[in-house]
Amino acid sequence: MKEKITVFIDNLILYDYILFGSVLLVFILLLLLSILLRRKVAVSVLLLLSAFALVFLGPTLGYIKMHQYLFKNKTELISQKKLHFTKAVVVKGLLSNESQFDFSECKITASAYKVSGNALKDFLFPFNPFKKMSIVEEDIPKGQNRDFKIIVEPFTYSKEYNISLEASCR
Repeated sequence: MKEKITVFIDNLILYDYILFGSVLLVFILLLLLSILLRRKVAVSVLLLLSAFALVFLGPTLGYIKMHQYLFKNKTELISQKKLHFTKAVVVKGLLSNESQFDFSECKITASAYKVSGNALKDFLFPFNPFKKMSIVEEDIPKGQNRDFKIIVEPFTYSKEYNISLEASCR
């Protein structure tokens, strides 16, 4: 856990610090305003609840939405082929940089999950893939595409499955 927190802090960018600082500043301002308006109990309590909601939800949701905007990308599955003589699946795809920044690295993950005839199970299975494999692509300029190939191995599942792709870029 300590390692994950260290990696997270090491990968913060300037915009993250601005976001966290502005959330802290607005939190303090709402607390001060709540103290100043303590005679009006309903307004003071509303400001206090808003301040604590902001301090808990602001950094998390702000970080997620900001990174979705700043590092916008699109992955497209071109083909998937299960190999006969080896326990592996070859996944070919395309990664597109749709942001206004150059990516220094992108971690592309292929996830394999079960498929059944049940609509509820088909909705839930992608949340718990039975096999994942990742690669890292480096130096993708803005507006550019990159073809990639991921070999998911060992792949021993013999029933029906689907593959999904996702990318996390910086």
